[in-house]
Amino acid sequence: MMTPLSGRPDARGGSVTIRDVARHAGVGIKTVSRVINNEPNVAKATAARIRASIVELQWEPDAHAANLRRIMTRTQSLGLLLGNVANPFSATIHRAVEDLAIHRDVAVFASSLDDDPDREVAAIAAFVRRKVDGLILTCVADSQRYLQDVIPESMPVVFIDREPTDLPADLVHADNVGGTALATRHVLGYGHRTIALLIDRHDIWTAAERERGFRQAVAEFSLPESSTIIVRDLTDQGAAERAVMGLMALPTPPTAIVSGQNLITIGAVHALRRLGRHHDVALIGFDDVELADLMEPGISVIAQRPQEIGVRAAEMLFESLDGVARMTPRRIVVPVDLIPRGSGEIRPK
Repeated sequence: MMTPLSGRPDARGGSVTIRDVARHAGVGIKTVSRVINNEPNVAKATAARIRASIVELQWEPDAHAANLRRIMTRTQSLGLLLGNVANPFSATIHRAVEDLAIHRDVAVFASSLDDDPDREVAAIAAFVRRKVDGLILTCVADSQRYLQDVIPESMPVVFIDREPTDLPADLVHADNVGGTALATRHVLGYGHRTIALLIDRHDIWTAAERERGFRQAVAEFSLPESSTIIVRDLTDQGAAERAVMGLMALPTPPTAIVSGQNLITIGAVHALRRLGRHHDVALIGFDDVELADLMEPGISVIAQRPQEIGVRAAEMLFESLDGVARMTPRRIVVPVDLIPRGSGEIRPK
């Protein structure tokens, strides 16, 4: 039961202290400290009672004022903007963020980007209107400078998958350059010397990074430019399928294909199977594909770690919400994994 003590001065006429708050809420001082520092292991009802005492007593000592204001104005919610929540890669990130958030009684509002700059702006504006406590964002607009005028200074932001432009911020992404270089070296190591790269829109940061990795590996093998083909702006499975059909109709078609993302890989598989070329054209994709191990041949991939990406991004965001200050933005590059299943190990005929 709460002690009937209210108002800023305490019963002795001095300032309200943490001891007064603890007595008013019927708890120990350490429990009050845990609540104002947003530490775990405090029952919900107890935390609510302590916050009510803080409000009633109007307690804002200098040492805790900033953190206290943050706690008392939180909505216990996050905004999460992903490429497409229907894509398995995005869905896994979504689940990883939610798994961390749920243990802190934080709700996650998710939205799909669909590589549309207008959707990016609209989704972020909607999150801000909801007064979410923080944002985890995938971006596609030419510049994210506009966020400085849209997002409150107290709202932390972590970017995932793609680097923001004109805005220094925390970032978590896969090793796009190293992963695509690894995929390219893998098929070149099997003797291929006519090779194609299929990638998404060239203005998307991840696509540009993966093209950079491809070029690095090609240069290491001293392939002439005439032996490499780069097909850009493949935005869906159908476009990738048509592109591969066209490549296979060339006088000197590529004997190996490196795919820049999972939907492109699926389109390439469809085209090669339609042409009956899936056993003599090597294929390796960036990002894993559902049922890839059940295909014949199995689809070799460079697998990202979306679970780890989501966890690291959520951890960074919660650290910021907990008041962990850093002088410069952080960048975490998550490793990728080569999974050989058969299609990337086909030798040229």
